[in-house]
Amino acid sequence: MLPKKKYRFNPKTLAYELHRTPAKVYFSRGFFLFLLTVVVAVGYYMLYTSYFGLETPKSLALKREHAELMTRLDMMSRQIGDADKRLEQLKMRDNQVYRPIFGMEGIPDEVRNAGFGGVDRYSHLEYSRNSRFLTDVASRFDQVYKKTGLQSESFDHVERMAAQTDQMALSIPAMFPVNMAAGISKGSFRISSGFGWRIDPMYGDRRFHEGVDIAGPVGTPIYATGNGMVIKSGFNFFGLGNYVVIDHGFGYQTWYGHLRTPLVKEGQRVGRGEPIGLLGNTGKSTGPHVHYEVRYRNRPVNPLNYFNDIEAEEYEELIGTAGGSLL
Repeated sequence: MLPKKKYRFNPKTLAYELHRTPAKVYFSRGFFLFLLTVVVAVGYYMLYTSYFGLETPKSLALKREHAELMTRLDMMSRQIGDADKRLEQLKMRDNQVYRPIFGMEGIPDEVRNAGFGGVDRYSHLEYSRNSRFLTDVASRFDQVYKKTGLQSESFDHVERMAAQTDQMALSIPAMFPVNMAAGISKGSFRISSGFGWRIDPMYGDRRFHEGVDIAGPVGTPIYATGNGMVIKSGFNFFGLGNYVVIDHGFGYQTWYGHLRTPLVKEGQRVGRGEPIGLLGNTGKSTGPHVHYEVRYRNRPVNPLNYFNDIEAEEYEELIGTAGGSLL
């Protein structure tokens, strides 16, 4: 349908002429209607939300989405807590069982629980209404992630050490440092002083003896009790005299003191049963003997607990003559 034409009487020409509405009039009317529509919409929105306390579909959808996200975050927080507890159990077994088996130091808590650098790591969460909760979840997640990576590396290390069990079996100091062929009962050797507290034969006071003293003939060969490397070979006048220290790896070291003559040099690799010196009477000694010491992770332990290359009867006899503590 064609738009209706409007005519208006012109008194000058005394005739009806076609009337055209100017464009600015159309624009003014349209702009007025637009403003009126905006005012009505805003008024309706204010009336709907403020006066009646109702929410728009959009805000309801956003609230539902927010609640769902917070529920997921809460569930994630609980899962992070469960994962942290399991990691704590793995840490205990790792530090107290797996690593000590192979002579490895436990990983300190300050290393496992070390934080992340950067004070602004979580600054992007500060403007959230739940910034404290979000920061806590993010921080705990980062901690668990770091602990998991460190624990994985530790298990990889333990696995590599476990692959060396044959080498470990030969490295642990598990034999007597002198030839037991003559037998203890025949009087060739005797434990003159055991491991533990004793009255020092030189000074007469009570001191802790960190090894065992095996008395025997001067010049008797002294053997390495496990595979390893000589890390010290020297002389100490007021102590062990001529001595040799062997690092066996896996946390073990053995010390041999009062030797007449060391037969090895520092940096030399030796095998179990290889002669490393001759029994003597050097240093702070009251008679010919070898001071034999086993250290595990830098702490002295009773060498008698590692002797397994003699018969049971001789072992019992050895313990009977040892004296000192067996702990």
